[in-house]
Formats: sequence, C-alpha cells, structure tokens
Amino acid sequence: MLRGLEIRDMLIIDRLELDFRPGLNALTGETGAGKSILLDSLGFVLGWRGRAELVRQGAEQGEVTAEFELAEGHPAWSVLEEAGIPAGDELILRRVNTADGRKTAWINDRRVSGEVLRTLSEHLVELHGQHDDRGLLNPRGHRALLDAFAGHDDLRAAVRSAWRDRAAADKALAAATAALSEVQAEEEFLRHAVGELDKLAPEPGEDEALDARRRLMQGAEKLRADVARAHAALGPEGAEGPMGDALRWLEGAADGVEGRLDAALEALGRALSDLGEAADEVERCLEALDFDPMELERTEERLFAIRGLARKHDVAPDELAEFAATLSARLSALDNGARDIAALEAAARAARAAYDTAAGRLSASRRAAAGALDAAVEAELAPLKMERARFETAVVAAEAGPEGTDEVSFTVATNPGAPAGPLAKIASGGELSRFLLALKVCLAGDARDVTMIFDEIDRGVGGATADAVGRRLRALAEGGQVLVVTHSPQVAALAAHHWRVEKSVRQDQTLSTVVPLDTDSRVDEIARMISGDEVTKEARAAARSLIG
Repeated sequence: MLRGLEIRDMLIIDRLELDFRPGLNALTGETGAGKSILLDSLGFVLGWRGRAELVRQGAEQGEVTAEFELAEGHPAWSVLEEAGIPAGDELILRRVNTADGRKTAWINDRRVSGEVLRTLSEHLVELHGQHDDRGLLNPRGHRALLDAFAGHDDLRAAVRSAWRDRAAADKALAAATAALSEVQAEEEFLRHAVGELDKLAPEPGEDEALDARRRLMQGAEKLRADVARAHAALGPEGAEGPMGDALRWLEGAADGVEGRLDAALEALGRALSDLGEAADEVERCLEALDFDPMELERTEERLFAIRGLARKHDVAPDELAEFAATLSARLSALDNGARDIAALEAAARAARAAYDTAAGRLSASRRAAAGALDAAVEAELAPLKMERARFETAVVAAEAGPEGTDEVSFTVATNPGAPAGPLAKIASGGELSRFLLALKVCLAGDARDVTMIFDEIDRGVGGATADAVGRRLRALAEGGQVLVVTHSPQVAALAAHHWRVEKSVRQDQTLSTVVPLDTDSRVDEIARMISGDEVTKEARAAARSLIG
C-alpha cells in the first residue's frame, strides 16, 4: 500500500508530505484547490503519461517521491527482480522533472526507465474515474478482468500450453515443407550428382595416396635400373663373391698363424651378414619398382576423375567423400520427405485439435463467468439507484492466440430498450461512476495488494445513492487501501482518514497544500460540503450525524 507521498515544486505545490494509511482515505476540498494535482504528481512518479508541464513556475525542477509497503509475495517483487533492482523492507520511487522537460527516475536509489516504472505501477496502484483509460474503461483489459473473476487459471494455463504446442508443430511443418520444396527444386541435380559420386566412391586421403603412387610409377623405370645395378654389385657376381672367397681363404690359413686372423675373420663375417641384409632390402625395393604399365594408367585415370569431380563441385579433393555423404543425406530427405511431411501434418492437426479443445473449455467457462458477473454487477446497481440499467459482458469470437479465441468487452444499457454499448460511450458522468464502482466491487476479489484510487467517482449522485457509494468504497478498503477524491459529504463521512486540499495565495503566488483533519476539523469540512461557504449549526449537526 501507499505509505507516503512527498511532492516538491510541482505545479502549484511547493512542498508537501503526506502519510497515507490503510482503509478508506478521503481527499476533499473546493473545486480548483489542487486535488487533481495530487493525482497528477502520483501518476508522474509511477511513470504514467500525463501533463507535459509539471514543474512549478520559477523552480529549476520538480520532484515526487512515493513510499510503498509491500507484503510478502507481492507481485511487485518479481518486477524488481527481473529489473535487477535490490529489494528491501520498503519500496521507494523517486522521479525528477527538470524545467526543460528532462525526466529521471529511481527505484530504491537505482536509476530506471519510465517503462520499468509503468510496469511496476500496474502492481501498485489502480486509478478509476471518468477519464481513466488504464483501468476498467480500457477494453483491452476486460478479458483479463473476467478471467480473474472466473478464477479459471488452470484453463488459461492449458490454453497457453496448447498454443505453444500448436505453434511449435506448425513451425516444424512449415520448416519441413520449405526444406522439401527446396530439395525438390534440385532433385535432378541431386540424383545425377549422387549417382556420379557413388560410382566413383572417393575416400578421404585417396587423392594424396594416388598422387604419391603415380609419381613413384612415373620415375620407377630409371630408378629400377640404378637399383638393379646396385643389387648386382652386392650379389654373388659382385661384392659378395670376392668377400666369400676371402673368408674361405683366411679360414684355411687361420690354423697356421696361431689366432692372428681371428679378428679379421669376425669382421669379415659381420660384413658379409650386413651385405646380405642390404642386398635383401635392395631386392625388395626392386620388387616394389616392378609395376604393370596399365596400373599407372588406371591410377592416373582415377586421380584425374577425383580432381575433376572436386573442381566441378568446388570442393577440395579430400572433402569429396564428405560432400558425397551430404548430398546423399539430402537425397534421402527428399525420398523420405513425403512420409515425414505426412507425420508432421498429423502432429499439427493433433496440436490444433488439442488447442481447440482447450480454448473451447476456456470459452465456455468465460461465458458462464460472464453471466455470473452480469448478475453480480446488476445486483450492485440497484442500491446505487440504477436498477433499470443493464450490464452485459460480451464474449465474442476472436482470432486464436495464447489467451484463447475470445474477445471480451463490458457493455451497458442505461435504460430498458436502449441499445447497449461501451461503458465510456453510453453512460453519463454520474452513471459511469456508479457502473465503475459496481464493477470494481464485483471484481475486487482478493486484490488487497493494490492501492485503489477513485477520482470523483461519486460525481452527480447524492443522498442515499452517495451513501451507497461510500459504503461500497469502505467495503473495498477493508484489509487494503482506497483513496477517494470526493465532493460528497456522505462518502467523506465514511472514510477512516480524511484530508482537506486547500489553496492559498502567498506573496502573489498561488500554492496548494493538504491538511490532515482531526475530528472537529472533519466535522467542519463535511459541514462545508453540505452547506457551502457558510457553515451553519444545522450543517455541523448533519455532519456529526453522517460521521456517526
């Protein structure tokens, strides 16, 4: 609830501090005293759009600070958390308007945008009056108000979930259909390219291997001749023969030289062994260099085919195998596309059917709640001397969406046989005020976390009707907080707390202030509201009677 409001240099207010309380708070005063300025200032700190010129003449800037007390679990806390604003035991809003029109706002000393203020204000304050386009007169909010009255949150949640599922199914179907259309447009290319690639069947790294084998075979003839000569030089007709002869000769002479040839024999044996290994390696190399001339031709043909296909598809030769797999997958998607589309179409139909079912249940509940709301509002209209008026909650078909398939609007007919129409267009000022009050009484529910402000909602009524208005305002304020700007003594007399707005001229400057009233001052103020400028004994007695 609103605990305090501090205003500095706004319009005709130089400095004003107000401490509001729970229950019904009445603000009274003569016409033009500045009651609307209080609402303008409160709307300013809440981020509402209002007057362009707010700074008091001669001041550099105007400033408004509002302090709110929030109960545990209040919806405002989630707004603060989302905005990254630290929460404490109190919520303080402050907004400054400079003389040149610049506006700056803070929440708990954290600078914020006007949009954050407006979002937060939706959970803090409700303004109801003849010129209110944010509350009950705004048709865009009527569906939410009816849903709150109906209390069918489970049905709304089911519709939102079904809408998400429907949207996801439609999106998947659209994406698959678009992808299939795209693939179908290149079907001829895909089938030809995949066939060509499948026939060639390139493998990763094959280009490099073929190129190496080709170079080897191209130089093999000259290389083989040199290697063959080396092989001959190492073999029995070459180095191996003389070395073998030398070994045999020395072995025959070794016994006669008393061990002097042992070392030579060992070295020569090792040399013959190494020579044999070298000859074996050279022989294996000769075998590798021994190729079929047709193999070179086949190798070159495949190498050129791979490189030609890579150029054709503008990919690297080593990426050809991966490219082939990609094209094969696309062709497979094309071949399976009709089956996949059929499955997605079935899923989309099921999702739409589930949504239609959920939306139908919500529509039925809304229509039932509309009838109950109409009866409740008309029951409230009778004590307000509008028993011949008719209130109707119109629920009509609308485009499907996450909130269902209904459009809701509150319509009224002020006299039997008269056509029904929107609240703001059909009802006169006094009638509209009473319609709004009756509707608010029926819609209040458990909304005790919001400060409700009624701006001259009792205009045009008096006597027993004004008393009925006051009693309903007092009932709304039970357990919560209601601020009413009123000219009705019956309404003011039922308030738990009373302030008088006064205007005075000091040093040729008009200023407005607000004075809290004690019991005696309150009697005088209500007496003034009864009798006018001249307060009589009879008026004071009537005031005491009203206050009870």
